Amino acid sequence: MTKTNGGFEPVFCTVVPPHVLDKLAQAEDPALADPARKTLERDAFERTHRRLTTVIGAPSVAAPPGAEAGKPHRTLYDAKHHTELPGKKVRTEGSEPTKDATVNRAYAGLGATFELYQKAYDRDSIDANGLPLDATVHYDRGYNNAFWNGEQMVFGDGDGEIFLDFTIPIDVIGHELTHGVTQYTANLTYFGQSGALNESLSDVFGSLIKQYTLGQTAAEADWLIGAGLLAPRVTGKALRSMKEPGTAYDDDVLGKDPQPATMDDYVRTGRDNGGVHINSGIPNHAFYIVASTLGGHAWERAGQIWYDVLTGGQLKKDALFTDFATLTVAAAKARYQDGEELQAVLKAWEQVGVRTA
Repeated sequence: MTKTNGGFEPVFCTVVPPHVLDKLAQAEDPALADPARKTLERDAFERTHRRLTTVIGAPSVAAPPGAEAGKPHRTLYDAKHHTELPGKKVRTEGSEPTKDATVNRAYAGLGATFELYQKAYDRDSIDANGLPLDATVHYDRGYNNAFWNGEQMVFGDGDGEIFLDFTIPIDVIGHELTHGVTQYTANLTYFGQSGALNESLSDVFGSLIKQYTLGQTAAEADWLIGAGLLAPRVTGKALRSMKEPGTAYDDDVLGKDPQPATMDDYVRTGRDNGGVHINSGIPNHAFYIVASTLGGHAWERAGQIWYDVLTGGQLKKDALFTDFATLTVAAAKARYQDGEELQAVLKAWEQVGVRTA
């Protein structure tokens, strides 16, 4: 739990959108529908639990004695297919890899996320104050999601039919942990356009974490969120595409990726907290345009501008797309004056149809 901008904001963020699970839950095949229904029920329970712990008050978490500043402090737990958190401790910071590949992938993903924030933005962990990074794997059976609950990461193993192990894509790990960064900074309300910005920032930095780990330039990156997560039977390549929103999947069971790339196709809905996982495609695409226009490593200039806005203290909890866009223009100008960075930002928001003041 965190207190920013004058209040507490309940945090429970999943990587697989409810509309995807809703579609799956309607499948005629019980092997597809049952895990989706169970996942939706579990997500609803965890979301309610998170609201209650926010009201009651969750204990703050400090780095353990002797923890080195500027270094990650990771602890991995195994839920052993149950739902009690955190589960059995199975790997700690600096210990040797285990025989469980899922544990090792989660450990590496936590480390990669810490490294990007520390090396690129001089941020010491999620809260900028050395917050320990805890994660639980093997959560429940056939659980088709991964989530940040305000305090730790949790990974399901997937059902093996539609989704595989949620520790496979490193950007999924980075995405969920970035919800924690947002929690400790702008604390964007998880509804409507502010919620879509919350989701988009997680996609942006999740993608940057993958690119940083692979040493990729903007031109070399695939700009996909969740590549490798979909099982072979699915007609699709990922959960979302920042380069081409709306093209990540087109499957008989999952349906078609509903993300818009521009405001012309903005989706007005009361579901999914006002379409937070859908309309995030618009700011996602704006970031992709900025990064591809500038070239080189996207975490350097494009990522720096977005990070400046997220952490600068001017982004309001209920910010609209136009508010965020205007702040990126100001951040580009403050850091890079009237250079190509500013022009790239202005061009990107114009291209996706978001006005800047």
